[in-house]
This record gives sequence, structure tokens and C-alpha cells, in this order.
Amino acid sequence: MVKYAREPDNGTKSCKARGSDLRVHFKNTRESAFALKGKELIKAKQYLEDVLAHKRAIPFRRFAKHVGRTGQAKNEGMPSGVARWPVKSAEFLLNLLKNAESNAEVKGLDVDSLYISHIQVNRAMRQRRRTYRAHGRINPYMSSPCHIELVLSEKDSGVKAEQDGKSRKLTKSVMAKKLRSGSVSKSA
Repeated sequence: MVKYAREPDNGTKSCKARGSDLRVHFKNTRESAFALKGKELIKAKQYLEDVLAHKRAIPFRRFAKHVGRTGQAKNEGMPSGVARWPVKSAEFLLNLLKNAESNAEVKGLDVDSLYISHIQVNRAMRQRRRTYRAHGRINPYMSSPCHIELVLSEKDSGVKAEQDGKSRKLTKSVMAKKLRSGSVSKSA
């Protein structure tokens, strides 16, 4: 069994998927994964499909040098406008999400309530090729593969607070604000 960087809090309510030594750029995949973190499974899949169709962009936060700007980045909460459409990374992440979804179905989890609780991208060992240069020289031509792991978890149904008949005592500052606005009388 492979060790994950982070085990889920509740193993019965979550499922995992991972890919090792994937031949896709680490930097693009890291930014794509960061954009998916915390999203619901259905929304994350739709987001990646929109990236493939160039309807939405992946904001680049850490590896953003020499990355062009686009108006779509502002819709993703990136005021500087730095974003790209990493197609290959989106395809790999989409396939991994589908794999995790099928793992959840096998476990008997509710697919509609799954969200991405953990996603991580690590650098893998670089693969070596060579390119031929002028004057008989040879330079390295390296690839930057990566490992991807993710955990999908079911959302916990929130517990509602019990309604007690007592009214809570307000602080002086809150009471003063309510008096100024006129929503509460002084006798209350």
C-alpha cells in the first residue's frame, strides 16, 4: 500500500487516488491543483472542462513569471490577471478526479456530497534526453514530471444549535449600535 502525505480524518467517508511519475509539467499541474483545492467534485470537474474549452482560466500564483495576463483571471480571484489554460495538466487532473469518483462509488459514498479535501503535487525524478547544438555540442533536454495525490471526502451535515428561550445579553457596544440604528428600544 502506498503512503499518502496526509491521511483523511474519517477513512470510511473518504476515498483516495494518485498518479506517480506522470509526464506532465510540474509547475502547471501545481497551479491547476491549487485552483481545485476545497472545491466540490462536480464543480471541480466542470471547472476543468471549462479550462479545456478556454471558457475559464487557471490563475498562476507561485510560478507566475513571464506568464501572460487575461481578463478571465479576474473571475477566478486573481486581480493581477495572470492566468493560463494548461490543457495537459487539466486532462490529467480530470482523469484522476474521475478515478477517485469511481473509487467513491465502489466504497458506497454519496458522489454529490464529495469535495476535494486534500490535493498535492510533488516533483518526480526528471527524465533525461539530449538536444544537439551548434559546433558539435550537446545539451540536456529534461522533462519535469510529477506525482499527484488527492483525497475526496464527504461533507459533514452540520449540527444545528438548539433554540433556547432565553435572549442573549448584548455587549455595550452592540447595544449602542442597535440603539443608534433604531432597531431596539432602550427598555429591551
